[in-house]
Amino acid sequence: MSNDKPLVGIILGSKSDAPDFEGCKEMLEKFGVPYEFVIHSAHRNPDDVREWAVSAESRGLRVIIAGAGKAAHLGGVLAAGRAAALGGVVASHTPLPVIAVPMKTSDLGGMDSLLSTVQMPTGVPLACVAINGTKNAAILATQILGTAIPEYRDAIVAYKRELAGA
Repeated sequence: MSNDKPLVGIILGSKSDAPDFEGCKEMLEKFGVPYEFVIHSAHRNPDDVREWAVSAESRGLRVIIAGAGKAAHLGGVLAAGRAAALGGVVASHTPLPVIAVPMKTSDLGGMDSLLSTVQMPTGVPLACVAINGTKNAAILATQILGTAIPEYRDAIVAYKRELAGA
């Protein structure tokens, strides 16, 4: 749309999850939402995750999408000193809304990611979509933007009409 500066930040804990986020990026592009995409492991480089999250708002981001699978607990390491989600690390360092995408894992099919994501402590809320729900994360991010930017609200209205076959 009219803004080329990223409004949505996508952060993954592992590059192995990147292919699953193609649908997320496609949906954001469909809605004309500019985004940035980074991979930072809270295990291997927690300072990078913290710096990215702390600076997100000053860089112009308005919504963050965070995805993690087996490393889903990395968020709580900084957020609450216990297992949680990558989104939790990010959410603990920014006032921006964070949408968590629990990723499917080989161990428990993603239930481990889902449960660690939704069990964040009070004060570190995350919105959470379905396991591997990357497209829904993009739609929700656009809906959040649409509360303040009419062109994104209009894009969502048109998309919902398209879904309804209208």
